[in-house]
Amino acid sequence: MSTALPRLDWNDIDDRAVDTARALAMDAVQKVGNGHPGTAMSLAPAAYLLFQKVMRHNPADPQWTGRDRFVLSCGHSSLTQYIQLYLGGWGLELDDLKALRTWGSKTPGHPEYSHTAGVETTTGPLGQGVANAVGMAMAARYERGLLDPDAAPGDSAFDHQIYCIASDGDIEEGISGEASSIAGHQQLGNLTLIYDDNKISIEDDTDVAFTEDVAARYRAYGWHVQEVDWAGSDRDGSAYVEDVPALYAAIRAARKETTRPSFIVLRTIIAWPAPNAQDTGKSHGSALGDDEIAATKKVMGMDPALTFDVADDVIAHTREAVTRGQQEQAAWQLQFDAWADKNRAGRALYERLRTRTLPEGWDDDLPQFPADEKGVATRKASGQVINAIAAKVPEMWGGSADLAESNNTTIDGADSFIPVEHSTDMWKGNPYGRVLHFGIREHAMGAIMNGIASHGGTRVFGGTFLTFSDYMRPAVRLAAIMKLPVTYVWTHDSIGLGEDGPTHQPIEHLAALRAIPNLDVVRPADGNETAAAWQTILGHQDRPAGLCLTRQNVPTFPRGSDADTGEHWADAAGVAKGGYVLVDAEGGLPDVVLIGTGSEVQLAVQARALLAADGIRARVVSMPCVEWFMQEDSSYRQTVIPPTVKARVSVEAGIAQGWREFVGDYGRIVSIEHYGASADYQRIYNEFGITAEAVAQAARDSISAAEA
Repeated sequence: MSTALPRLDWNDIDDRAVDTARALAMDAVQKVGNGHPGTAMSLAPAAYLLFQKVMRHNPADPQWTGRDRFVLSCGHSSLTQYIQLYLGGWGLELDDLKALRTWGSKTPGHPEYSHTAGVETTTGPLGQGVANAVGMAMAARYERGLLDPDAAPGDSAFDHQIYCIASDGDIEEGISGEASSIAGHQQLGNLTLIYDDNKISIEDDTDVAFTEDVAARYRAYGWHVQEVDWAGSDRDGSAYVEDVPALYAAIRAARKETTRPSFIVLRTIIAWPAPNAQDTGKSHGSALGDDEIAATKKVMGMDPALTFDVADDVIAHTREAVTRGQQEQAAWQLQFDAWADKNRAGRALYERLRTRTLPEGWDDDLPQFPADEKGVATRKASGQVINAIAAKVPEMWGGSADLAESNNTTIDGADSFIPVEHSTDMWKGNPYGRVLHFGIREHAMGAIMNGIASHGGTRVFGGTFLTFSDYMRPAVRLAAIMKLPVTYVWTHDSIGLGEDGPTHQPIEHLAALRAIPNLDVVRPADGNETAAAWQTILGHQDRPAGLCLTRQNVPTFPRGSDADTGEHWADAAGVAKGGYVLVDAEGGLPDVVLIGTGSEVQLAVQARALLAADGIRARVVSMPCVEWFMQEDSSYRQTVIPPTVKARVSVEAGIAQGWREFVGDYGRIVSIEHYGASADYQRIYNEFGITAEAVAQAARDSISAAEA
């Protein structure tokens, strides 16, 4: 199947369709009273060109595997995409455009993943879409490597293109620079980014804040850069020519460039051809008003008295995209079937990727860790688990933000996902490798993983220190909004990292991350909980998860009956429920419940022994994931934390926020309400009162309060 673009077929009805798109953008914003008409107007020719003449897709089957992907990074200009989805027959109709930005509509203020057919990712926060597109381009290459690595370039059923439109605001945001740097390094020839250089943002002319040579920057990143200037040297519109053939020629050249991502600088005038609103900040984010809309429609030869007016021949012409798409998909299906007939194993893997189904027995050989007081750091245990899973799950891939040895995120023996020429003494490059190197770019890492997850069925993970989750929080939040199954490996999860000091010691981070809806924050207590946590996380397809792991060794708890003491320790399978009774009180209902997470569970266990010496019966609850625990029904939660036991203590090396709900009015919280210090971790825990003795004393205080 040829990937070359044909000669441009563009006629008068295409011009009228573009003007119709401009009119619809003005009318939709005017009707709702708010929105962003200007960019949708000036980008109408470019968006129409992509959707009607360039991209391979089928509006009747928006999830067709062989489709090209489109990302509107400037999500505020959602009408740029919605109108093309309407014109092309993706399921939107005029009533949907009339319902722009209103309750329950298919046309929310920013495009939303899985909400509107044809929308590939949620964009809004600027720059995220650029990074998502980079992730999609990386995923496309990795998936091709899994399924059809030996096909000649352009000859595989799994070859397709990623297109992205970005605005000045996207290019200003640092995340786009991080991601674009990675894209150039990765030589992503399947990615084309069109930069709408209209020099207008909310504060009007971008000269107040943004005067760099963007094209030169992208050349320095290693991109193939072209410039298409519709505006000329003047900004008054006198020399403005929407040279669609020139843009098409640039896109064709980008398609031929297979070893570099392509960057097309498209110089436009915002809100063209509105006589008075063009090239103004007002047109960026405000309705144009009835008079300006009428004047603009006159310029375009349209009846100013009509709103949401679409000529029958125009919509009939644009809806031919459905027939073309069906034909393209049918041709692709023949190619796919020929591949599948020769690749039974590949076909089975393809079906698993399509449905995000893990292989049979994928978790049969997860490592088991014997009871050991010295134990193992959970980051190290996680590394062993990753490798055990990766041996059976080829779609699992990942890496870290330049912290591979600290995060333990390397799949042993696997090649790195980099061009061969970027190989080093330590890392062997392979375009289809599965070890990711994000560099020190945490924010881009998060958004790239979102692009990978939204592109297809691979399971991606990325690591950094927990304190640096702050750098990636916007991307984490978007993963939660989109319910994408990405996994964050956040190590060095407390003051237990020791000597690096307060800048690297997370204090408020666990509470802040738990505040994000749909995000599972998982803090396992030992190696076996870490294995169970990975097992549970990969069993979910509808949410992201963050594994918060220790730098320091933590004891590996006994499981089953302890041969020395006869005590019964619960199986780590309880991790899947978020919280469980690790070891219970002896001799009946506990006097106090001790709740710990992560490295502090050992303090609860030690405090239990201290209390037992005083005749106080204590139950130890390990709660690796608050979110999973709260999803259990109340009857289970009450078996773990009995409502009749009012004396309770929580212990976690972070702020107290969130734990009052579990310990109640009579409970006590052992926490840290200030930043850390630089010293060995044992000294820091002692100095800050995060000790077994402090937990035991808090238990006594709670019992007294409950009895008062």
